[in-house]
Amino acid sequence: MTALDRRTGPDPIEEHLAGLAAVLHGPARAKARMLAEARDGLTDAVAALACDAAPDDPAAARQAVRDFGSIEEVAPAFQQELTVAQARHTARVVLLAVPFLMACWHLVTVVGQGRGRHLSEHAQSLAAHLGGVATAAALLAAASLAATGALARRLPTPHRLPMMVAWAGTTATTALVTSALTLAVAAALAGNWALGALVGALTVALHARIAAAARACRECARALVAAPAEG
Repeated sequence: MTALDRRTGPDPIEEHLAGLAAVLHGPARAKARMLAEARDGLTDAVAALACDAAPDDPAAARQAVRDFGSIEEVAPAFQQELTVAQARHTARVVLLAVPFLMACWHLVTVVGQGRGRHLSEHAQSLAAHLGGVATAAALLAAASLAATGALARRLPTPHRLPMMVAWAGTTATTALVTSALTLAVAAALAGNWALGALVGALTVALHARIAAAARACRECARALVAAPAEG
């Protein structure tokens, strides 16, 4: 095989990384960073193995890939890191969105009272109960950030934590949307239709963001559970 054939043939490193990327689920930025680090490590390994041979020697590349480990062997460790990263992202979204929306709901109530247009007691009660559910989800998100942050250096991350974070996000979105729609309708009936519509629109936008993060977190958690079985 000529040097030209070696250069134009399939790259064992890129093929291996492409296969690894196909089975991993997680935040795009974190995934790209991990694959870039793996590529750098494999490239250094090829340089060490090639010695006096050509730096693009496919035999050295194949050996580096074998030493690196098969996809089934290395995917679980990569997926673990990506799952924790996605869980932290989801927890941050929930933790930031819930207090902001509850402040908006409080504004709707205060403005209505200032104009002498009180929301119905039923609407306020339902929003308060659902707000409590959303608050509980936010507290779980805060605990999850702590468990996967500084504490993770001393204690292992609970295996089911990512799935818990995902369902906390789903619970928060359900509570937020239901209470927001309730307050928006009540505000419109009380004459504060513009403010009610604004809060409703903000809630829908943040709901979409939390729901997407929670869905991605569930996918990561399922991939993490399935990964060991592939080895």
